[in-house]
Amino acid sequence: MGANYSISHVDAELIQQFEACTWPFDRWTHRAHVRVAYLYLRLHPFDEALGKMRAGVKAYNAANNVPEAPVSGYNETTTHAFVHLVAAVMRAYDATHPVTDSKSFCEMHPQLMSKHLLRFFYSPQRRMDSRAKQEFVEPDLAPLPRILE
Repeated sequence: MGANYSISHVDAELIQQFEACTWPFDRWTHRAHVRVAYLYLRLHPFDEALGKMRAGVKAYNAANNVPEAPVSGYNETTTHAFVHLVAAVMRAYDATHPVTDSKSFCEMHPQLMSKHLLRFFYSPQRRMDSRAKQEFVEPDLAPLPRILE
């Protein structure tokens, strides 16, 4: 992750539009979140990719007037945990099942395509707690998988 990696025209367009907050809001789905996380992890080390994802989602939400409320708006725990899961899957499978773009990554890993995936790791009370919206909190149901070296 974070190595020299060239991205497809389609992926470059997704990143450009996401960062410019012009990606169509009706297309800002869970799958689009996973694609952006994958691309950031391809292009940057984990901490930098997480920082770019965090800043990007906050800016995108603001540009699209997403209200900050208990069940809407930015959630640090959700963002951090999903970036972690994408990174863990990339490390575990890239050597044996390489992909060439973010769409192929999503097709290869349908286990990441459910926006409810975090229910295996977090109770609703834990993930939707006001502290979890502001800072990363560890799961209370099961630990997140280790990211292989």
